[in-house]
Amino acid sequence: MSVNTRPATIAQLLEASDRPLFSFEFFPPRDAEAEQTLWRTVRELEPLGPDFISVTYGASGSTRDRTIRSTERISRDTSLRTMAHLTCVGQSAAQVRHTVGAYAAAGVHHVLAIRGDPPGGPTAPWQQHPEGLANATELVELVASLGDFCIGVAAFPDLHPDRRDAELDARILVAKAAAGASFAITQLFFDPQAWLRLVERVRARGCDLPIIPGIQPVTNLRQIERFAELSGADLPRRVTDRLNAAGDNPDAVRAVGIDIATELCEDLLSLGAPGLHLYTLNRSRASREIFARLH
Repeated sequence: MSVNTRPATIAQLLEASDRPLFSFEFFPPRDAEAEQTLWRTVRELEPLGPDFISVTYGASGSTRDRTIRSTERISRDTSLRTMAHLTCVGQSAAQVRHTVGAYAAAGVHHVLAIRGDPPGGPTAPWQQHPEGLANATELVELVASLGDFCIGVAAFPDLHPDRRDAELDARILVAKAAAGASFAITQLFFDPQAWLRLVERVRARGCDLPIIPGIQPVTNLRQIERFAELSGADLPRRVTDRLNAAGDNPDAVRAVGIDIATELCEDLLSLGAPGLHLYTLNRSRASREIFARLH
């Protein structure tokens, strides 16, 4: 009798766990030095026992090979459940299939399927590849058709920058669930009520898709302003006022930023968030501090 020894999927963990999941996001390194930094960060965070980690995928597939290599190495050389991002920007359906096949060959069976940003940025006009896919829903359908993958998708508490339409965002998220997605991870945001409103809109459509908040620790005001601008996230005055009050002292700014992120996490957990996904920027210190405060 054969026994399935594959570890539980993220979807299975979300369904069975009696506690919120905890996870981290990395981006693929650009060079050997950056790879050493990434690997050091992975090793520093691994002892925390995250439920999974994810590795991003650059615009227009610009980091595809590096994403494949990074996810393969993490999956092979650590105990971490690994998820690879996948976009359909600037790629034919055949190229997407090839990438999915490479993930499977690397032993990676979790995919975060996102449309991805156009080359001009999140607010630039979307241009579908002539032989490609139109949107993330089609990408989910394709990945689901190619094998036994656990598929995640993106969600937007502060509205998708293209649409700025809360009801349309909810309808699209429900469509992605119907296409085969098992969970969603949000873009960065700072208002816990924005996450709750998104969840309620999705639930009102009869969809119980788990929506995991994505958390960006703030350690640099200019940087977070740029991230918020790119993602369309609302950066509340109460956040910037607290950071500005810390003055020009980087350590003070960083300490306030960790406070803000921890408070957001605590609020979200009290509202019933199924997990927390921290964007590490390939550094471990902020994530370790937040994890310690929450545990």
